[in-house]
Amino acid sequence: MSKHNPKGRDINGVLLLDKASGHSSNSALQDVKRLFDANKAGHTGSLDPLASGLLPICLGQATKVAQFLLNGDKRYFVRGKLGQISDTGDSDGQIVDFGSTKEVNQQAIKNVLLDFAGIINQVPPMYSALKRNGTPLYKLARKGIEVEREARPVTIHEIKFKDLEEDILSLEVSCSKGTYIRTLMEDIGQSLGCGGHVIELRRIGFTHFNISQAITFEDLIELKNKSLYSLDSLLLGADEMLPNLKGLDLNAEQTLDIKHGRKVLFSGLDVGQKIKLYDEKKQFIGIGENNVLSEVWPKRVFV
Repeated sequence: MSKHNPKGRDINGVLLLDKASGHSSNSALQDVKRLFDANKAGHTGSLDPLASGLLPICLGQATKVAQFLLNGDKRYFVRGKLGQISDTGDSDGQIVDFGSTKEVNQQAIKNVLLDFAGIINQVPPMYSALKRNGTPLYKLARKGIEVEREARPVTIHEIKFKDLEEDILSLEVSCSKGTYIRTLMEDIGQSLGCGGHVIELRRIGFTHFNISQAITFEDLIELKNKSLYSLDSLLLGADEMLPNLKGLDLNAEQTLDIKHGRKVLFSGLDVGQKIKLYDEKKQFIGIGENNVLSEVWPKRVFV
């Protein structure tokens, strides 16, 4: 569904992009926005330039749901080089030899991985987008400035050993938001006594989506050459990004109230519960929240 606009098309939906390694999430976002000629776009949680994989990109009104996706769990495939450490935690940094890997074998790794399952504390890396007094840490790190970072809890739902070949350790990790896989690989290397850093990182899952559903930028270009419709047909509805939220069908009067920022009475919902709202034509129009008076108020509404 799109309308023409001199600033780009009013097109709404979510694209599951398979971002290539070597591109920042923002440059990938701008490329997709240009390709779709969309007037508005946003992504949901960036990937390091080194990392490839699943990056949901929201176009138009769908950008309003992006904030509700940031808390979603992620899945990664990661390869780490043992015996060496890097100042950035990955192969983009200065790499130095650290410790011997002679004693490191599959069993030793599996024993160590047990310590990294469940809730763990992580110190965020200096090379991260976290801000200190408004300045991203990576900007300070580039100037050689290191600041104290507090450890914070993250959840590793599952960590699977995949392979060990010539000091290259492959793992699959399912984790909560805010988990730094570079830090995880460094900490595993530290526990093994040999050090380690990430050489390949791929996001293979985001909430309920899988990398198999994503499309590369090269394939997008090929589709656009066929027709704009082929491209638009790839877009998911914004509500498909929120499978865990209950849906609520409104009548015409309630739809009007919600669109004008007014609350509507609805019983049988939990206080503080977020709800997907559908108008009388069963079109998704946004997200509401229930209050203590059994009123649903509009939190994010498409207009």
